[in-house]
Amino acid sequence: MSRRADVRRQDRTLHEELRFGYLIHDVSRLRRTLFDRWLSPLGITRSQWWVLAFLSRRDGMPQSELAGELDVGKVALGALVDRLESAGFVRRETSTIDRRVKHIYLTPKARDWLDELRERSREFNRLVLDGISEQSIAAAIRTLGTIKENLLTELPGATTFPEDAGALKRIGGGARHK
Repeated sequence: MSRRADVRRQDRTLHEELRFGYLIHDVSRLRRTLFDRWLSPLGITRSQWWVLAFLSRRDGMPQSELAGELDVGKVALGALVDRLESAGFVRRETSTIDRRVKHIYLTPKARDWLDELRERSREFNRLVLDGISEQSIAAAIRTLGTIKENLLTELPGATTFPEDAGALKRIGGGARHK
């Protein structure tokens, strides 16, 4: 291969890498915007749904730990929890061990509503993934899962859900699951 062809290949690769990063960012941004609109008639935001969905996996966790897991500031999460508490979806309980620690629990109202929210989420995903084959979806999940694993290895202390690893394994796994 000539030096000129090699430079063109490197440029194309750099262009593709930049394009790939841009697409991930842009698709994520568009998905967040549309999902907020999709949930709007229910009177809940994507951020609130995110908190409820996370608590459905790990109910009763300390508020400060929840902020860390969701990668949001304690003040921002406090405002989200305030709104969810006012709406009757969560309750705070002071720790019996350390009164500075507040645990966040889903209420029965939230548990009942989670089924509807999950169904709306499924409908939304069907809309977003319309026209994409199961094989392409599985390949995208594997690829994004591997990217996520690569990123997590570069972030000391970062965590992921055990369910993520199980889901990746079921569809062929990321690089570390093969």
